[in-house]
Amino acid sequence: MDTPTLLTHLETRTPPLALPRGGTLCWDDADFHRAAYTDDPEGYALLGLAPGVGSWQRARVLLQILAASQAGLDDATRATLAKTARVLTLALPPAHVITVLLALRRLRANHKHTTRAALRFVLEHPHADALIAARRPALLDCFEHALGKATARGCARRIAEGDTGSDYLQRRLLRFLTAPRAALPRVGALYQAAAAGLAATRGIHGPHEPHGPHGAHDRYDPHQPPLAIDAVRERPQTVTPTNRGDIAATLVHLYRGGPAEDLYVALGGQIGAVAATFPRFEGTLALVLDASASMRGHGDREWAILSQAAALRMVLSQVCARLEVVEVGGDERTPRGATDLAMGVLDALSTGPDLVAVVSDGYENLFPGDLARVVATLPRAGITTPVVFCHALFTGSDDLTLRRPAPALPQRGFWHQDDFAELLPWMFGHCEAGEPWLRDTLHARLDLLDRRATDLARAA
Repeated sequence: MDTPTLLTHLETRTPPLALPRGGTLCWDDADFHRAAYTDDPEGYALLGLAPGVGSWQRARVLLQILAASQAGLDDATRATLAKTARVLTLALPPAHVITVLLALRRLRANHKHTTRAALRFVLEHPHADALIAARRPALLDCFEHALGKATARGCARRIAEGDTGSDYLQRRLLRFLTAPRAALPRVGALYQAAAAGLAATRGIHGPHEPHGPHGAHDRYDPHQPPLAIDAVRERPQTVTPTNRGDIAATLVHLYRGGPAEDLYVALGGQIGAVAATFPRFEGTLALVLDASASMRGHGDREWAILSQAAALRMVLSQVCARLEVVEVGGDERTPRGATDLAMGVLDALSTGPDLVAVVSDGYENLFPGDLARVVATLPRAGITTPVVFCHALFTGSDDLTLRRPAPALPQRGFWHQDDFAELLPWMFGHCEAGEPWLRDTLHARLDLLDRRATDLARAA
């Protein structure tokens, strides 16, 4: 599995999955997802949970996981896939999940793990009552596809007659569920009169939704999933050097001559708190840190970009077992001179790293084009160490037209401390030594999300 390519693809905005009446499923990158899953099912599923992945790409990951057979997979991989599917059914907007389940019906995919995921969504979702009231026909189709039409109607008939635990229900329905007591009444709701379901459908689109059983509509938002998979990132209306994260803000005060003792104490705690959210990277990272005059900036933007680059360096110093820093120009406290990124890359490669990361604002003003020429020459010299370019930005919408010194390099921008959560997996995903780190990171993320999903189920 080509991790950088897959991760970049998953973070790319794509059109939604579409199910035209009487037509085929509109899934434009199905072959790409299928190939990635076939190559490494567990790694593929975990990358679907990486920070920054688009919601419709996550829906595609869910569709691929549920549509594919798990024959031949070991128990650990199956457990990871099951937890990922469970998390995604709660972390995606309900309309996305319904589209996925209807797509599985169109594809005639119905494995045991598919049945389990579909039934738990339809009958055990935290907002199941509201969803059934609003989307009853669609959810009925999903329910009957999961069990088979005859079996589904047989279960509904027995439940209507008061059956709550017969051998028939146990073998065909209850074994797939975790909360049968709450789920069984919802089977009856699925088979209510079509006219009632049609009337309720208006509520999902309008401001006045009808109140379903247990007051579910009071807290139901059709566009808001019950499980937040990515942290909410509030951005200031006006970006300044001191509202780009705590570490960078503290560094700006230090660079401007603030009370050093108190600031250094605060800085140590801030760096440690961010570094603690990442596992240890056991490889060697060589960081080419641009400390030229342009990184200092001027006026209202003075120290903004350099402070964010220094914040990244400080976090990496605690995350990496071995971090080699090569500064070009001046240094973090006294940035000066022009930018010679090419020489910095060559010096970094001499340390024998697993990965070289260039951190710069992108202005190569000593020998313009030199970095691109050096990078293009490296493979011819037998050097296969991956090199990535990390753009230090002032805002997330900076114009980089004149700031791409080596367009062939993998590139990603960052301007806020919160961007490290996406930047580090992208960086380490480019090297072989980063694969265990990335897998550990995403497994920890999956475990945390799965615990939150369990808490939601208990509270429902």
